[in-house]
Amino acid sequence: MASIFTKIIKREIPAHIVAEDENYIAFLDIMPLVKGHVLVVPKKEVDYIFDLEDEMLSGLNIFAKKVAKGVDKAIKCTRVGVAVIGLEVPHVHIHLVPLNTMDDINFTRPKLTLNDQELADIAARIKAEL
Repeated sequence: MASIFTKIIKREIPAHIVAEDENYIAFLDIMPLVKGHVLVVPKKEVDYIFDLEDEMLSGLNIFAKKVAKGVDKAIKCTRVGVAVIGLEVPHVHIHLVPLNTMDDINFTRPKLTLNDQELADIAARIKAEL
């Protein structure tokens, strides 16, 4: 069965996409830790990041770097943090989280609830910086 991320890639469910190329896609997390929390995903559905082929893994990180620079310009933050957890969705993904404190990347804290317009506005700001 296709992961939720594969469904986003195939446009079967909506997402606030901030960047995309032939191999990777980046979109806003709909239950973010902070505003501007982005998920970077390879289009090839692989469950575990270290099962990616070397070229795909390096490409994912280079794509994430580009997106992180856009997030850093669009969202007021000290820096953009990176996390790979991989337990919640069986499809490789990198979390890019704007940080002002260490707690901003604490995945046990309550997530934000943003409406569709807020997410669209954040996505537009990030896209404008890429």
